[in-house]
Amino acid sequence: MTFLVLYEELAAYFVKCISVFAEQHNYEVHIIRKEINTEAPFNLNLKGIKTYNRSDYSDEELIQLVNKINPDAILSGGWASKIYLKIVSERKENVPAVLGFDTKWNGSWRQLLGSTVARFRITSKFDSCFVPGDEQKKLALKIGFKPNQITNGAYCCDFDLFHNQFLANKEQKKKQFPHRFIYVGRYVEHKGIKDLWRAFIELQNEESNDWELWCLGTGDVPPVNHPKIKHFGFVQPEDLHKYISDTGVFVLPSHFEPWGVVVHEFAAAGFPIICTDEVGARTAFVENNNNGYIYNSGDINQLKNVLKKMMNHTNKELFTMGKNSVTKAKQNTPEIWANKLFTLINKQ
Repeated sequence: MTFLVLYEELAAYFVKCISVFAEQHNYEVHIIRKEINTEAPFNLNLKGIKTYNRSDYSDEELIQLVNKINPDAILSGGWASKIYLKIVSERKENVPAVLGFDTKWNGSWRQLLGSTVARFRITSKFDSCFVPGDEQKKLALKIGFKPNQITNGAYCCDFDLFHNQFLANKEQKKKQFPHRFIYVGRYVEHKGIKDLWRAFIELQNEESNDWELWCLGTGDVPPVNHPKIKHFGFVQPEDLHKYISDTGVFVLPSHFEPWGVVVHEFAAAGFPIICTDEVGARTAFVENNNNGYIYNSGDINQLKNVLKKMMNHTNKELFTMGKNSVTKAKQNTPEIWANKLFTLINKQ
């Protein structure tokens, strides 16, 4: 059986999931994708998966390529690409097509108007929909998918990679929980990185404490200079263990974050989590006072308060919160993801 993926920017977690899908269900996978993002240059293990750079082909050549691949099923990541929609529209009869997207329903006039148009231009071309969570499911319903056509869980981390870090560091962190916050993401305005730096520095100025902030990523926001804030640049997922073992609480201060697989990753690694109400993944992996704190995006005072709450927890309390994160992370794994996708394309 042959499976075609029409994708934008590939990430390591998606490659892991689609590889498990191919192995579990005996599919040959072909992926048409954009080139690697220079701000997130993931090393991708594409063994056994055939990939094609979209920019290497004209629209007509892509159609010819797809006809040659002759897929038995198609997954399209989003609806922005006209050529992807054309490929889906012109697929052979009885070839199921699944739409994946991470856009959240926000009730704006633009979405209200667009949802009507989408029913004819987008929804009618697909048999089912694979979305990350409940906020995306709302949009799927608004654009005309029926509840039985929609499945949650479209974004999943490489669970074993991160959960093994929890197991490896479990006893060490139980004895002495690291008093270090960690941020992993791009250095761009909408990630709220400057909010985090400001809040952390203000707390350092207000009251002496032994906490540090470690930041991993690159982007157009220049790194702040502070003796208790360390910057490490972009780090490949397989190298994160060097930092996971020495840090304790994960923070994602985003102003805009449709999902945020990194939340799932650090939940699997056993971290208490702080994130904003704009982070889509909070709906699945973060619960106030259980394994972390959710605050209003852009509110520096709220961010300071939740950072301070973490600082005031005992090591035992922090470790327990981390274990609670692991429990939540187990809701989705590449194996679960693969079975969900297989079920979707075999519903027809």
